[in-house]
Amino acid sequence: MKVCGIAFCLLIAGPAGNAADLNLMPWPSAAIVQDGFLTVDHALRIEVTGGDDRVRRAVARFLKNLSTETGVPYDRRFDGTPDGATLSIRCTGVGRRVQAVDEDESYHLSVSGTGVELTAANPLGILHGLETLLQLVEPGPHGWRIPYVRIDDAPRFAWRGMMIDVSRHFMPLQAIERNVDGMAEVKLNVLHLHLSDDEGFRVESRRCPKLTGAASGGLFYTQSQIRELIAYARNRGIRVVPEFDVPGHAVSWIVAYPRLASGTAPARLVQSQHDDLRPPLNPTQDSTYKLLETAFGEMAKLFPDAYFHIGGDEVDGKYWDHDPEIQRWMRSHGIKDNHALQTYFTRRVEKIVHKDGKIMEGWDEILDSDLPKQSLIQSWRGADSLASAAQSGYKTILSAGYYLDLMHSASYHYAVDPLAGKSAALSPAEKANILGGEAAQWTEYVTPENLDNRIWPRMGAIAERLWSAEGVTDVDSMYRRLSVLSRSLAWRGLEHETGSRMMLGRIEGDDLPAPLLETLAMAVEPVKEYDREQTQVYDVTAPLNRLVDSVPPESDYSRSINALAARAAHDASVRLELRRQFSQWRDNDARLEPYLAASHLRLGLAPLSQDLSKLGVLGLAALDAIEAGKPISVDSRNEQLALVQATAAHHAELLLAVTPSVRVLIEAEPGTQ
Repeated sequence: MKVCGIAFCLLIAGPAGNAADLNLMPWPSAAIVQDGFLTVDHALRIEVTGGDDRVRRAVARFLKNLSTETGVPYDRRFDGTPDGATLSIRCTGVGRRVQAVDEDESYHLSVSGTGVELTAANPLGILHGLETLLQLVEPGPHGWRIPYVRIDDAPRFAWRGMMIDVSRHFMPLQAIERNVDGMAEVKLNVLHLHLSDDEGFRVESRRCPKLTGAASGGLFYTQSQIRELIAYARNRGIRVVPEFDVPGHAVSWIVAYPRLASGTAPARLVQSQHDDLRPPLNPTQDSTYKLLETAFGEMAKLFPDAYFHIGGDEVDGKYWDHDPEIQRWMRSHGIKDNHALQTYFTRRVEKIVHKDGKIMEGWDEILDSDLPKQSLIQSWRGADSLASAAQSGYKTILSAGYYLDLMHSASYHYAVDPLAGKSAALSPAEKANILGGEAAQWTEYVTPENLDNRIWPRMGAIAERLWSAEGVTDVDSMYRRLSVLSRSLAWRGLEHETGSRMMLGRIEGDDLPAPLLETLAMAVEPVKEYDREQTQVYDVTAPLNRLVDSVPPESDYSRSINALAARAAHDASVRLELRRQFSQWRDNDARLEPYLAASHLRLGLAPLSQDLSKLGVLGLAALDAIEAGKPISVDSRNEQLALVQATAAHHAELLLAVTPSVRVLIEAEPGTQ
């Protein structure tokens, strides 16, 4: 490829070559990296042509964020200063009044010695391009600079979303908005709000005031706040899709309207796992549909997006089985089982939603051959249901593998692709039915204090999977760029780092020296999958203020230590560093132990601290064996591995994430022939 006036360039479709140094996330479709940098002084000049109000607001945000991250007042102009570099923005269209799933989000970005050019056919492309440009800014020897680069970028999937459950633990508007800022940085475009469940109904309803009164527990968004959030998200290229879960997960509806219950109605909202009376709505009563028609009609006017999520998941059919009136009705209407009854319900609800001008969306339990084809299926039960929905002609999105609340690593989520598995065998037309994916943050164990900690920065890995080319899979590159993204998110006001530090400070109190708890905290992670539910009774009133609530889902420190251990057998400098770390683990427990019983926030941590000390001792012994080169017996190795395995047990709903490092070293010890 020839580029006039440029000595060197590299065309790339993934993080490779010189491009690997760029701190971009998600990775663009294609980029040409060239020699040279554009210096950006405080007199940055911006020219905007076309677009709509979102473009002007995006430019103002760009300057504000640039000023915050660099410490240079790019968002101010000073009299008498010469014009600096020019950022020329050209948008050839205005986009739709209500953002749609099929809008053009592509953009072209060019940085050269003459300035920056950003062009797009839609304001959404301009918004995305400005996020990329901000990520390109870096410090240089003579000030802030941007590398010469040409980027042509567009998303792989049209639907790139994140669901936040605000029913189980209510999230204030400012918490949602700051997460919208994070979503915008990584080019996500759908905020799915789970607005009703057994624990509460979270939107002001003027037409059904009992939903606001009896069903909310006093925690809800006013309609004015919802409009503010929708406008806030729209200005950042993000659609807001509401979910009101029916007929299951509907205790909040039933507390407000007890006569709509299948069987006995609970007297109050669900508060814990012990509240096992959770009947679904009665699908055989016309009054059920009259209420939904009223409430959904009001909500459809409030939320302008084309999609309206009706839930439909985890309906407990035992309530229908044990209700004589429902059973008589089913027999008289020829409905043979509970799946057929739910399908009947879903079809009636779809007509209500369709009458309001919306496209019905639901979890994959609603999938049935009788479902109208315009419905959207959200797959949470696995890739098989995703492929089945697409093959049956339904538009669908993937959430299985993107559940953030299960505490998996960023690399785990990064490996999940909507078009992998059975979906890979679909025809091109069937693959086109897979619109993308959506991460899910359920909040049984999440409050506004640790919400950001649970989402970021891992969400960046999912965002990249949904935006970038299928071949962008380098995990090491992903983690390097994710670390940079994490710092950038903090500059924008995300609290994943500061919130965690403050929560740890609460546990330390005034008596515990900070390094002692920090040594343990860096080495642990929350238990995975649904293990926490097996060790603690979920209760919405219980404080979430212990170490398990404070530490990130994934320990960067542990990942680094485990990676070092894999190199230790052949690298003396690595062994030296591991010795320092293992010595700290070994000695930390003796210093930490006297403080653990002094605060209820530290109870249960003693076994973890003791196990970390044991790992330090075992790790040092393994390093000694490797360096001595003396063979050990199979029995001795097995005994050591058994001791390591014992430290893998979880305590205080935490597990030691550094255990693999010592296991690797023991396995690397020279053995007898």
